Amino acid sequence: MREMFDHGGTVFAIARSLGIPPEELLDFSANINPLGPAPGVREAVCSSFHRLVHYPDRECFELRRALSGLHGVDMAHIVAANGSTELIYLLPRILPGGKGLTIAPAFSEYARALERAGWEADSLILSPRDGFSLSLERLAARLAEGCDLLFLCNPANPTGALLPLPMVEEIHRLCRDTGTFLVLDEAFMDFREEESAKKMICERGGGIVLRSMTKFYAIPGLRLGYAMASAEVIRRCSGLLEPWSVNTAAQIAGVASLADAGYRDRTVRTVAAERDALAAGLAALPGLHPFPSAANYLLVEMRAGTTAAELRSALIPKGVVIRDCSNYQGLDGRFFRVAVRSSGENRRLLTELAAVLGRSGPSSRSVP
Repeated sequence: MREMFDHGGTVFAIARSLGIPPEELLDFSANINPLGPAPGVREAVCSSFHRLVHYPDRECFELRRALSGLHGVDMAHIVAANGSTELIYLLPRILPGGKGLTIAPAFSEYARALERAGWEADSLILSPRDGFSLSLERLAARLAEGCDLLFLCNPANPTGALLPLPMVEEIHRLCRDTGTFLVLDEAFMDFREEESAKKMICERGGGIVLRSMTKFYAIPGLRLGYAMASAEVIRRCSGLLEPWSVNTAAQIAGVASLADAGYRDRTVRTVAAERDALAAGLAALPGLHPFPSAANYLLVEMRAGTTAAELRSALIPKGVVIRDCSNYQGLDGRFFRVAVRSSGENRRLLTELAAVLGRSGPSSRSVP
């Protein structure tokens, strides 16, 4: 098994191992918008090259103003960061306490951030047998044992499961009753914006909503994320962030991305249609069971034959990369995740999967 903090999107290392340019790989391991960046982003960044002679705006004023307009949240309730992961690592440093709970399977950096800050990291592991459903009774019992911080991703990564807003509001109430700070990671909520708890968290306090611009807006190489919370929590975050952590190009790309409402609408429609088609294609292959998803990826269980690691190894020489999910808490070697890409790319994935699953055995070629 690979090291527990591995992630998808390792195309550069894989390309080096194969001796090919990374552009020749189809990367289904990273959940990036198949439409690519919004059309105006390239021109906005290139035309602002002259600004690189100045330090970045530490307040990210234009970006925060654009985010405020999009979400209907006052700028005082928004902080920008060098990806939402920067905020994940920051939070245990600004919050009192020493015990955190993660709803798993989940992004491994939650536990790593807690451990690096000297916190005790615990997990409430959901089961694939009931579709990774979360029992409020189980959660309430765990919170009652004593918990200072709860990490909850919605829609969940890697499962794609979505908790409706009323349920999130009840979780927030449970957290407030037990003095638990709720860290609600909405990195993929752009696909279901109507279910966001952003306004509830900003108004009631007791938590923070994390958002990413790298997935939906397809700019992971620029590292851009933000958070929404009460003005007091935002002030504490801003006070401990490293200076100039959000570079000028990222800020400009973010503003240009947010300005294109048509791009957002096309993304939501395209991903929903392609996700449904890809799920149907995966379900038609022998031994594969895709789970329902509200995001731009699908978690798949292999119910017969090879393991996810073997499948990954067999696909890489074909130029296709999937995410082996065996290093997620609560999952094992039967699970892998694939991003929703373009129609043609998704068809190629299904073709290559069918070829591998139809063989007597997968390739044993070693890959990173």
